[in-house]
Amino acid sequence: MRFLTRSFFAFALLSAPLSGAMAQSSASMPASCDNSKFLSDQQSFEQNGPTKIDLPEHICGKVIAVAPRAKRTRSGWHGYFYVDVGQGVSIRIVSDLDEMNAPRWPWVNKGDNAEIEGRYYYDNLRSQGIDWTHHGSSRKWQWPGYVVVNGTHYE
Repeated sequence: MRFLTRSFFAFALLSAPLSGAMAQSSASMPASCDNSKFLSDQQSFEQNGPTKIDLPEHICGKVIAVAPRAKRTRSGWHGYFYVDVGQGVSIRIVSDLDEMNAPRWPWVNKGDNAEIEGRYYYDNLRSQGIDWTHHGSSRKWQWPGYVVVNGTHYE
């Protein structure tokens, strides 16, 4: 009996990371702007807390704020702006400027219309946003992202 308990415990530990990865990969990127899906996902995170699972999102809306300067982080230069997705909700958009085919930052302005495809991360109420808005993908994130501003496509 002791062996079975240890074996089950070891199996549970080994399979836990796989179940999270499978949950992430089973999601799909919406084919068009779907702010209602995003708002539902955000509400779920706010009610249940962070899950360590990032979600594919395709949102659109009006730009309400832009960080005037790019910021250097561990993973390179990033530009930040906020998009109003309706119902009084705005979300931070993180653009990896080293990976994107775009002009010098800022290439987005307050009042612009934007469409974004990327990865929604939720660490807590004050630390959430959509990143991976560039053309690349990886073993951990299968969807290439992009940003369209007033009809101009950046990836």
